[in-house]
Parts: sequence; structure tokens; C-alpha cells
Amino acid sequence: MAAAAPSGAASAELVIGWCIFGLLLLAILAFCWIYVRKYQSQRESEVVSTITAIFSLAIALITSALLPVDIFLVSYMKNQNGTFKDWANANVSRQIEDTVLYGYYTLYSVILFCVFFWIPFVYFYYEEKDDDDTSKCTQIKTAFKYTLGFAVICALLLLVGAFVPLNVPNNKNSTEWEKVKFLFEELGSSHGLAALSFSISSLTLIGMLAAITYTAYGMSALPLNLIKGTRSAAYERLENTEDIEEVEQHIQTIKSKSKDGRPLPSRDKRALKQFEERLRTLRKRERHLEFIENSWWTKFCGALRPLKIIWGIFFILVALLFVISLFLSNLDKALHSAGIDSGFIIFGANLSNPLNMLLPVLQTVFPLDYILITIIIMYFIFTSMAGIRNIGIWFFWVRLYKIRRGRTRPQALLFLCMILLLIVLHTSYMIYSLAPQYVMYGSQNYLIESNITYDDHKNNSALPVPKRCDADAPEDQCTVTRTYLFLHKFWFFSAAYYFGNWAFLGVFLIGLIVSCCKGKKSVIEGVDEDDSDISDDEPSVYSV
Repeated sequence: MAAAAPSGAASAELVIGWCIFGLLLLAILAFCWIYVRKYQSQRESEVVSTITAIFSLAIALITSALLPVDIFLVSYMKNQNGTFKDWANANVSRQIEDTVLYGYYTLYSVILFCVFFWIPFVYFYYEEKDDDDTSKCTQIKTAFKYTLGFAVICALLLLVGAFVPLNVPNNKNSTEWEKVKFLFEELGSSHGLAALSFSISSLTLIGMLAAITYTAYGMSALPLNLIKGTRSAAYERLENTEDIEEVEQHIQTIKSKSKDGRPLPSRDKRALKQFEERLRTLRKRERHLEFIENSWWTKFCGALRPLKIIWGIFFILVALLFVISLFLSNLDKALHSAGIDSGFIIFGANLSNPLNMLLPVLQTVFPLDYILITIIIMYFIFTSMAGIRNIGIWFFWVRLYKIRRGRTRPQALLFLCMILLLIVLHTSYMIYSLAPQYVMYGSQNYLIESNITYDDHKNNSALPVPKRCDADAPEDQCTVTRTYLFLHKFWFFSAAYYFGNWAFLGVFLIGLIVSCCKGKKSVIEGVDEDDSDISDDEPSVYSV
């Protein structure tokens, strides 16, 4: 018997869902283009690095946008009473699951290509381009040589993920050949899911470290900076003028020692050179301050000051909501999970958190959960960007690049998008940590037998009643999202994410204390002695 087709209203809802997803893709591309163009250097803009940065960031955001689609489809196949819809037979359900799975295969494969091939090649190409004596052929060869190292790492991750069996042979006395044969059978049965999942989980683990470093600090720095605002340009200009006069007096004092023709001692020569460099920096600051003080953008930002305070208060409240939800979710895992060997999986929600309760409710009113997931992802992007701008890009104790609006070099832009790509990958697990049941099953219910006693007949009757799907639900009654399969294919990654969440909470609290103790930012923050990305004749009005 042929499966029934979805009803007219249901089909319309499905079409609307895919239309919203299409509009979301266009919005993601527009956002990435504006975002990259906003930060790239106007003097060192390169077409290839710009396209690479836009494309890689867009792929990461599109992958995150697939999360609510995955959750919507598994929820859409069931009624609220716990029964499957007429058209959702085993074949249709399998087709829907495979479609989402192939979508993840494609997007995650593109992400691996960006991280291990495209971005490294473009980065090293422009690193070699800084040398004027290097030909294009030499640039390409050198970039390709360094990119091969990343390709080897990618191949190793895929091989390890493919040949790490998730099950162990039952027969402990099996021969070496039987063990090897078992590994190949495991590889064939997984259809490459384990290999891709291991590679993506490895990148997500790096994204977790980036989120702990940048996002956790940005969640406190961004709202407090909006609330506190920046220092007055007029007041900073007055202070800068006083500093210029003081430095000029020191220079005149040192130069007066050589008026009679006597050479200056080496100590005075070093001091004179330092004061002259300091004077150049102060005069550069003077030009920037004068430009910003008289610009229309400064006046416009001053008019928006009350709105910035409101946004700052809103962002700090959202940050507290996330932190409380993440703390309760991690505490629930610590108290009620199956242990570290299972990746701290929990059967049901023993300690409810606000987001875990809110998302399933919003899913009943389409497409409110789409909107909330989009807001969460964009919030992580903006807070991560705030953390990167405040901290900069470092390699241990060596500062590699600064991120400045309109003054970011092509190499720094590629680093920036690489970090944001990894953070967005980790966002999917962060959302799972905040709302585990929602990410696993959406709003699915399943039927359980419940004994009901009737007073008139004094007997018991077993009636099926709907119950929310959780990890303890039967496999044939609740469909797990493909996102969850990718996130939890290997238990040791889940365990690492669990401990990473505690580190995230700790860094947030430290960042909150540091941000509260810091004063207002300079209106031209970044114009200092070691700021080589700033041109003397290119003051940026957007730094206020």
C-alpha cells in the first residue's frame, strides 16, 4: 500500500520551511560579504583572500543553519500524540534522514577542504608575496609545499577515524587477520561516517579552545564595552597635546646639550631616538583624534549612545542566560550522566535549564526556533569577534596579528575567518550543551503504556500516553537527528567537550571581572607604537 502524501497544510509548512532556509542562505552570504569587507584593509585588499574568507565563513554558517532544519524534519514526521504521521513510513523517514546526512557529508567535506587545503594555500601564497623578489611560480610552489603538510594531517585524521572501531570483537582469541578483517568490516558498515565525524570532531575540539579563549571573554567584554562606551575625543586630544608638549621639551633639553658642538653621549642619543619616535606616534594620534572629533560618524554614534547602553544590558542578560543554562546542563551531566566512558550522556533531563525548556516550546510555533537558533549563532559570532578584537591573534606569547576595522591584512583576515569557522563548528555542540533533548529529538513524543484505575469498575486499564523522547526511548519510536550522530560518534570527544564547558564558564567569569575593572576604551584604540597596520594618512572613522 502506498504511503499517504502529506496534507495540504503540512506540505505548505514544509515548503515554507525550505523557503525560509533559502532566504537564510542569501542572508548568510550577504552578511559574510559585509563582514569581511568591513574588516579588510583598504590598502592591501586582495580578491582571492577576500573570496576565500567570505566562502569559508559562509560554509560554516550554512552548516550551522542545517541544525534547525535537521531538528525540524525529525519533529515534522511525528504528531504531538506520539504517533507517526500517515506519510512518514520507514522508507520516507529513511529518505529524509539520508538527505540530511548527505547534506552534512557535503558541507563537512567542503569545510575540511577549506581548513586543510584552500585557506593554508592562500595564506602561504600571500606570505610569499610580501617578498618582492619572489616570482608567482615560486609563490605557488612554496605555498603548495606548505599546504601538503596540512593535507597529510587531514589524511591522518580520516584514517584514524575510519579505522578506530566503535565496537570490539567478541572473540578475544581471534587471530591478527580476523582483527584486521573486523576493522575493514567496521569501515565498510559506517560508509565513511566515522572518518568524517572524527575529522570534524577534531576541528570542533580546536574550535572549543578558540571559543574558550575568545568567545567566553567576548561575552563579557562586548556588553560592558557597549555600556561604558569610549572616552571623549576632545578630552583625549587635550591629553595628547599635553603629552606632545612634554615630549618636545625633553627633546629640546637633550638637543641643548650639543649646542656648543660637543657630541651627545650614547645614552642621550638612545633617549633622543625614543622621544622622537614617541613624538611621531603622538602626532599621528593627534591627526586621528582631530579627524574623529570633527566627523559626522562621531556625532551619529553620540546620538545612538542610549541605544548602545540598552544593547549592552540586553547582551549581558543573554550572556547570563547562556551561562546559567550551560552551568545547569553541565551540573546535570555531573550528577546524573552515565559517566565519562559514555561521553557524559544523560537519560532524560533531571535539572531543567531555561533554554532546554524554551526551544521545544518555540518549535510548536513555526519558525520561532529557527529565529532563536539564528540569534544564538550570530550572538556567538559577535561575541567571538569582540574577543578577537580585544585580545588579537596570538601564537603562545607572540602576537601575530591585530584585527581592526578597515585595516586588517589579508593574512590576518584568513586567520580571522579560520578561527570563526572553527568556533561556529563548536557552536553546534554548545547548543547541544544548552538544550540536549532539543538537539537530539526536537519536539518528538513516543507512546508508553500507563496503568489507569477507574473508580466505577475498580479495575486497571493500560492506555498509551505520549512522553517526550529522550536517550532512554526505543530506537523505533524516536528518530535521532543526524547532527547528534556526528557530535557523539566518539565518546572521548564528548568527554572533552564536557570539561571544556567548565573551562568556558571559568574564563567567562574571569573575563567579566577583568572587563569590570578596565576603564573606558580609547576612541582610537590601536594607534600605538607597534601598530603597523595603521596608515598616517588613513584615519578610520569607524573605530569609535
